[in-house]
Amino acid sequence: MKKPMHEIRFGLVKAVIWRNQTKSGQRHNVTVCRLFKNGDVWKESAQFGRDDLPLLAKVVDLAHTWIFVHGDDAE
Repeated sequence: MKKPMHEIRFGLVKAVIWRNQTKSGQRHNVTVCRLFKNGDVWKESAQFGRDDLPLLAKVVDLAHTWIFVHGDDAE
């Protein structure tokens, strides 16, 4: 399994940056999730509530900055 390049987390909202090698060079993708606990087990959801949205905006913005600084070869 591939390891993520970088992870950004604020509270229970997380963005994970993945590197992919393409014919055009190195590219990055981002997955986002909200963490929650179901009993004793931590799980992830792709759904965000109203109060999650400011944190979602922040982690996505920081993911964009990280990718911009570390660069995609094709850009």
